[in-house]
Amino acid sequence: MAMEGEEIISDQEKVRIVSDFILHSPPGEFNEVFNDVRGLVNNDALLKEGTCWAFALYNKEQTLPVKIENSDQSVLITQFNDLGSNRFFDPRSKQSFKFDHLRKEASNYESWEPDTETEAWRSAFETEFTNYTTLHYKHGTCSVFTKKDGASTVITACIEDHEFQAKNFWNGRWRSQWTMTIGSANIEILGFLRIHVHYYENGNVQLVASKEVKESIALMNEEQAVKEILKLAADSENEYQIAITENYQTMSETTFKALRRQLPVTRTKIDWNKIVSYSIAKEFKTQ
Repeated sequence: MAMEGEEIISDQEKVRIVSDFILHSPPGEFNEVFNDVRGLVNNDALLKEGTCWAFALYNKEQTLPVKIENSDQSVLITQFNDLGSNRFFDPRSKQSFKFDHLRKEASNYESWEPDTETEAWRSAFETEFTNYTTLHYKHGTCSVFTKKDGASTVITACIEDHEFQAKNFWNGRWRSQWTMTIGSANIEILGFLRIHVHYYENGNVQLVASKEVKESIALMNEEQAVKEILKLAADSENEYQIAITENYQTMSETTFKALRRQLPVTRTKIDWNKIVSYSIAKEFKTQ
């Protein structure tokens, strides 16, 4: 019951607010955010019915890795392997499955057949990008998808890696997306790199950064194309990682110094050993 003068929030507005919280959950903290908004709404039926689309969108945007049956490797939940009705496919193991976006569980497996016309290209990229992911990412997962777009073949390689350190108050996720559009004369390459890190010990600091890469190369055979594109991806990701590191090192030496004095107004560092000795001497004098 609302108190006099208190604004009543409609169920529709509650759903909108809660969905926004869910979509902006930091990596590795979906469950914490969900449990918090669940307590605020205090209506599980409304929460499930009104925000289920947000669960699905969040998982696809995060390119969530999921362990599935009949495969030694996980598959990523993305917009590129979404079959609708909460079903997704894994081109590596050639099967589809139903996915529970809240429980993060796969079930109800069925066989799935790839497009034979584009499978050779997809398989070649999958092999090399998977090897690259294993080499450069500690907990990395890679999935490669393909589709026809008119006369062109479109291949998308997605890479995800994360490190969740709740006991140390930080979580982070790296996402790479490389889309190759193979035309009659050229291969157009579009890369999208994203980093999201949340540090929350005695505060709340988030790093959200992204970079787009666009290139075009002449059409060549599968083996040559994969090698050239993989080199471009590796160079771009290395450059981006170095740039992020250098940027924050520069900020710590300039921006952060401007926000807070390194030295007190006396312009000299405090000698904590002397302060302790002064305190002890003072205590003796008063005795």
